[in-house]
Amino acid sequence: MASCSGKSRKLTNIDIHELFFNSDEEDEYITDQSSSDESDEGLPPNLEALGNPEAEGPSSDGDMEMGDGVEEVNSTSWWAASDFTPPGPRVVFDETLSGVQTPPEDPTEAQCFKLFLTEELVEEIVEETNRYASVQQEMMPSGVKGKMAKWVRTTVNEMYSFLVAVLLMGIVRKSSLRDYWSTDPILLTRFFATLFSQDRFLLLLRCLHFVDSASANVNDPLHKIRNVFSALTTSFRRVFVPHRDLCVDESLMKWKGRLAFRQYIPSKRHRFGVKFFVLCDVLTGYVQDMIIYTGSSTDITHFPGLGISGSVVMTLLAPHLRKGHILYMDNWYSSPTLFQHLLYRGTGACGTVRANRKGMPAFTPKMKKGEVEFQQNGSQLAVKWHDKRDVHMLTTVHSSTMSATVRIDHATGERKLKPACVLDYNKKMGAVDKADMVNSFVECARKTTKWYKKVFFHLVDTAVLNGHIVHRQQSGRVITYQEYRLNLMRQLLEALSLGGPSNYYTRKQDQEAVQGVHVYLASEKGEESDQVYVCGM
Repeated sequence: MASCSGKSRKLTNIDIHELFFNSDEEDEYITDQSSSDESDEGLPPNLEALGNPEAEGPSSDGDMEMGDGVEEVNSTSWWAASDFTPPGPRVVFDETLSGVQTPPEDPTEAQCFKLFLTEELVEEIVEETNRYASVQQEMMPSGVKGKMAKWVRTTVNEMYSFLVAVLLMGIVRKSSLRDYWSTDPILLTRFFATLFSQDRFLLLLRCLHFVDSASANVNDPLHKIRNVFSALTTSFRRVFVPHRDLCVDESLMKWKGRLAFRQYIPSKRHRFGVKFFVLCDVLTGYVQDMIIYTGSSTDITHFPGLGISGSVVMTLLAPHLRKGHILYMDNWYSSPTLFQHLLYRGTGACGTVRANRKGMPAFTPKMKKGEVEFQQNGSQLAVKWHDKRDVHMLTTVHSSTMSATVRIDHATGERKLKPACVLDYNKKMGAVDKADMVNSFVECARKTTKWYKKVFFHLVDTAVLNGHIVHRQQSGRVITYQEYRLNLMRQLLEALSLGGPSNYYTRKQDQEAVQGVHVYLASEKGEESDQVYVCGM
């Protein structure tokens, strides 16, 4: 066999094991080997930019200039730091401005949720769903009978009922959608049949649509979901002003179907899916903003000199610059030039960093366990600390000190020490992963043949999570996330049983659906009912 040239090498059994079974936890243990830039040879075009986060994005008229006195950090501008405290951002953060900005008059679970998925947005979804269903009916050959022939126009209240059913499916798990309407005594769950017949639910799911395909910008990879995505992310930013500490990280929505911008991330649980760049408030876990990665057309403003990763950070942070925030990030984003760029704009930063990043100082090659080395350039602190493996940190807000942990060194009987920036990073970096974990237990996203519907359900889960946080902030009640979701569904159904805001009773089918809801509410209140009504088509 011919020998491989360049950086190519044969994978060992350990390498293969780590490739397939390594967890997605990104703590302080970042090795030099895992931090090195790997070759992009053989990667599909949509992965090449992510393989090298320092690569520049495509130039355009909308690109921002570095300017403003910010220059690239040179690797020779560092020196040893024994007692150094970075100056940090010159702007003092005003905590009094943080929190919910547009609180509902009555902070019930449903009202907090509707701050994001508003009735206006649901009306738009209903309109596009009806439009799409009409087009599908017109395309049917004459004389052919099928499910689409039974389609009748949907309404806002029926769409809310549909969302209730989808949300409940995240709590009541079954192997297939049809099992929710099974009459098998082992699988029977009567409540779903009180909301919809099986055929009506599946027809709504099939026709669910978010844009007029005739007028959509087909050059936009997200045109199928653009209106909903823009409306929800705008509401995320409008409703809540974050506290001082923020974190940015990636989130992967599972998707194994065919999609041009599908990502493969072996360190993530699902490995295949749609990649989101997410900005979270550390204190509350509120999802402040997100960007969907679509390759070269990703919605970011390119900053020359910062690469793809730095441009993602600057785009997400644009509304929060010069306010004194502190941003926590992992080694895919961190670089001395980005941190200097943020510092000049009144924003501190802390994160793990790759040892071979442009502008990083040279550290002692081999260190013993517990040894640490600090270097500074006047405004930033770079740290190399060896615990189980080498850890490289970069910060503009922490001093060159070691802090005691809660763990005890059994050899000495004293508390173990870690750099202060490592302790702070471990405490504040997990907000995005926590949001993913919380939603994973009750997520409403289900298998579907259309990627944009999966993205929509993922966005609904995120809106429910943010609604839970707003409800806790405004009502002062501390309830679990699952309790919030159950209360939300009950309140949405109660609103439908009282008539709701639109002409819900104009059709016989809607009256039947409401009758089913009344039966459910009566059973909730302990009232007797001599019949259980199952609505039909």
